[in-house]
Amino acid sequence: MDLFDHARERVLSEKAPLAARMRPRTLEEFVGQGRILGPGRLLRRAIQADQLSSLIFYGPPGTGKTTLAQIIAGSTRAHFTAINAVLAGVADIRAAVAEAQTRLAQFGRRTILFVDEVHRFNKAQQDALLPHVENGTVVLIGATTENPYFEVNKAIISRSRIFELKPLEPGELAAVLRQALADPERGYGKLRVELHDDALAHLADVANGDARAALNALELAVETTLPDEQGIVHITLPVAEESIQRKAVLYDKDGDAHFDAASAFIKSLRGSDADAALYWMARMLYAGEDPRFILRRMLIFAAEDVGLADPRAISVVAGAAQAFDYVGLPEGRFHLSEACLYLATAPKSNSTMGFFDALAAVERERVGEVPDHLKDANRDAEGLGHGQGYAYPHAYRDHWVAQQYLPDAMVGRVFYQPSEQGFESDLAETVAQRREVQLAALAEPAPEALELSAPGEIVAAGGVSGARGAAGREEWRRRSQGETAAHLQRLRARIFELATVQRHSLVLDAHAAGGLLLLEAARRATESGVWGRTDTPEQASLLREQAALLPRVVAPELLACPLEDFPALAQAAAGAPVRFDVILARNLLGRRADKPAAMALLAGLLAPAGRLVLAEVVPRAGGRVLSALDWPGLPAAQVARIRAAEEALYTDPHDVAVNWDEQAPAVWLAGAGLTVRRQELVVQRTAVTLTPETLAHWFGAPGQPSRLARALGDDANDVRQALARRGAGVTVPRHSVVVLLSAERIN
Repeated sequence: MDLFDHARERVLSEKAPLAARMRPRTLEEFVGQGRILGPGRLLRRAIQADQLSSLIFYGPPGTGKTTLAQIIAGSTRAHFTAINAVLAGVADIRAAVAEAQTRLAQFGRRTILFVDEVHRFNKAQQDALLPHVENGTVVLIGATTENPYFEVNKAIISRSRIFELKPLEPGELAAVLRQALADPERGYGKLRVELHDDALAHLADVANGDARAALNALELAVETTLPDEQGIVHITLPVAEESIQRKAVLYDKDGDAHFDAASAFIKSLRGSDADAALYWMARMLYAGEDPRFILRRMLIFAAEDVGLADPRAISVVAGAAQAFDYVGLPEGRFHLSEACLYLATAPKSNSTMGFFDALAAVERERVGEVPDHLKDANRDAEGLGHGQGYAYPHAYRDHWVAQQYLPDAMVGRVFYQPSEQGFESDLAETVAQRREVQLAALAEPAPEALELSAPGEIVAAGGVSGARGAAGREEWRRRSQGETAAHLQRLRARIFELATVQRHSLVLDAHAAGGLLLLEAARRATESGVWGRTDTPEQASLLREQAALLPRVVAPELLACPLEDFPALAQAAAGAPVRFDVILARNLLGRRADKPAAMALLAGLLAPAGRLVLAEVVPRAGGRVLSALDWPGLPAAQVARIRAAEEALYTDPHDVAVNWDEQAPAVWLAGAGLTVRRQELVVQRTAVTLTPETLAHWFGAPGQPSRLARALGDDANDVRQALARRGAGVTVPRHSVVVLLSAERIN
């Protein structure tokens, strides 16, 4: 007699519990699990055809795992052996396998080995069973309440079909209870039992998908309730509530239920559903979860999902955790609840995930060297120049200065993107504006380049893309040592003071390279929009990338074209002529030959009462670098020639970059029919750093002399050597002048 023969005799005895007596004997009696046992399903066909491979039934208690094994035992022609993993050891496994081998060899009969609680097998027991499952000596049927993918040997998993049994639905549990009431042999069919509908619904709901729990509660209700005068046992709602006093919350701290409940809790917090978050936390605590686990998860959540949207969140949760350690349960539940509600109602931001983007860059991309100006200057500053050129932020306005902090290959990469939520929404604009200043500084022409380089070498004409190579990065470092960033910030603020951009203003940035004005305008003109013109498609592409990162910014309309083509292209894009309320133009003129024509074109794009704000570097008014230096060792006559040659560069009437002064733009604007309302001169104090790159830029390469070298003639080599003797890294003060004008179209 095997275990199941004994079980059948036991269930027939009068002492058997109702749940044991009502255990289904055939697939037709089995209730639930239709997705794996319904007509035509694989498992049903395999059982009916007695063609089973190794199986593992996985699911919570009371869903039919052992019942399915017994149905298989009653329908198969194979020998059926059952063991319990809690009680069996390696010797029991070997004995069962030896019998199976003998049975197969002598009678050709297969053996099905049912292992209840298979997850209880340790590694040695699972290893002892594996080869015999693999070679077909036994067909394994395992039952477990734990996830087999975590708890069962991977080799056994790979040779078995996994069937997950779900908790029974309330309707299915109600059907099980009705079966028990109707069955005259195994149930209460011979008794007059009236189960009220509300009592039936309560038992089916509170049993939580467990048929065994529902039948046990019904049995207790029937056996403890006296019949009335007519001999009827009434199972009312109060009786049902007494019979199943407590909802059996499925919760194993090391199993799926634990992780699923924790996941539901976190997702409810993330979704800002305070009611659901309280429910899942209460459910975990009710089931015996360690409150410190919940607090640890909330501490993680405070940084991961709330983050800088509310920096106080992590302090609130940390304080709740500390208070809980002082107070303990049950009063500590107040602190858990406070932390839960704070997180659920707090604004959310996952911007801290930017760390993982940075980590991915470290893992996948070449590791760049620390820029020299960021290296430790305490050890080798004098010998290797480490730390030289570092701009100390506290020495600048607002304690910030634009300079390179990323390795060369990573310049311009964005890892932190502020959200629009809570406290972080205030940070978003500051972070974005500082990035824009850095981008503009990268594209900003060095003032001396306008005067000293050859006509085709003007940095202003090259834009951002031209500054992204090694030379551009060196320019970034050099510019960052001075006041360029602070100057750009002040200049932008003043331009927008004069422009008075409103939400409904239609704005054009006529020279948007660098994005300093374009992106700020997009933040302000949120109702009508912003247009921008760039010289190259690369500049437009970079600006679109920048705009996509900004919160609350409608993407600007960008056209990459010569200024002369802009009106026609804008009309084609809009379907009608476009007239702007505000036009901004910074460093638009440069080496443009016909500057009055450019001003007339912009004036024609203005709407009536529209405003144009122009900011232009005036090279002619800038400080002379060579003239500001003394030249020890050189004859006075030669020094005079040097200064005269430099002055000639600034006053050349044939050079369109310098043949105009700070008064000319106002004249051009008036000639275009605009009324100039304000004219200001803004002086930018800078410093030129003498480096080999700077000298190469000033004097050109062998066979390709620069304008300065040609102007100096025979003195060029002496000047270059004299500058080189001053030593790399020496800075020379100078200044540049920006003319800032505000004009209006009256008619």
